[in-house]
Amino acid sequence: MRISLPGRPNPFLLAWRLAARLPEDVVRAVMLVAADVAALRRGGGVRRLEANLRRARPDADARTLRRLARAGMRTYLRYFAEAFTLGRVTDEQVLARVRPVGEDRIRAELDAGRGVLLALGHQGNWDLAGAWASRHLAPVTTVAERLEPPEVFDEFVRLRESHGMTIIPLDAGSDVFRSLISAVRAGGVLVPLLADRDLTARGVEVDLLGERARVAAGPAALAVATGAPLFPTTIRHERLRGARRRAAGARWGIVLTFHPQVTAPEGTPRPEQVAHLTQAWVDALGADIADHPTHWHMLQRVFVADLDPARYAATTGAAS
Repeated sequence: MRISLPGRPNPFLLAWRLAARLPEDVVRAVMLVAADVAALRRGGGVRRLEANLRRARPDADARTLRRLARAGMRTYLRYFAEAFTLGRVTDEQVLARVRPVGEDRIRAELDAGRGVLLALGHQGNWDLAGAWASRHLAPVTTVAERLEPPEVFDEFVRLRESHGMTIIPLDAGSDVFRSLISAVRAGGVLVPLLADRDLTARGVEVDLLGERARVAAGPAALAVATGAPLFPTTIRHERLRGARRRAAGARWGIVLTFHPQVTAPEGTPRPEQVAHLTQAWVDALGADIADHPTHWHMLQRVFVADLDPARYAATTGAAS
């Protein structure tokens, strides 16, 4: 849905450009207030977040879920505060703001000349993670969902490209999968993909937090098609202190965790391999969400029980 009026600047872009001129602490404070206001108003996105968080905390009462959703909105809008100001963050600050875990697993594959696939959820700050990886691991190639209005999408692309990332737009009719295969087969590249929500009719149904959910097939399908290793990757914010906080120039950073590689049984048909790999990386994501639910920024429907039955049946029928 477009939020701009004809002949008028987009308010989201105006906020972004204003934030780029303000001290980062001020931008973060404004977003903190905005998150609390949104949580108090309990609009559709916040109610959906509550419903998703209920899967991670099935025994939580309504008051607890509202508290979790408030914390979740704070981390969600913290991401936007950081995105608005990421353009002026120095290399040294990027390094200080990211604490990698399991990094050696990825370096070993890259040093061997292979392309590496990462399956991510909407957690923490994936743009900061990408900026760090492009500087300290390998060139990053990823896919970006088209946003409306187009100028907002263009601004995000410019931001990511300014930090060394190559962005492939997810356009209707474009062969994104083929482009990603080419990138992976060239070797020495990192391909992180946000995949905890199915944006096509070709997703995979999995078990997530004890319920059926639908996620993207892309990471697993690419791993099967190219033979590249696939690593579940999770991100969460952490408060910084002492020397690291001074080096980061911020109160918050992220923990970027590369989990062990997931594999599929050899000799099985490709669809079964894709299903197996997808469930394997979703298991790692689900465990992390259960431990850190308020770092999962999922304000959309992903669980099958929440989908419109008729539309879901039509989607799965069209994909089969």
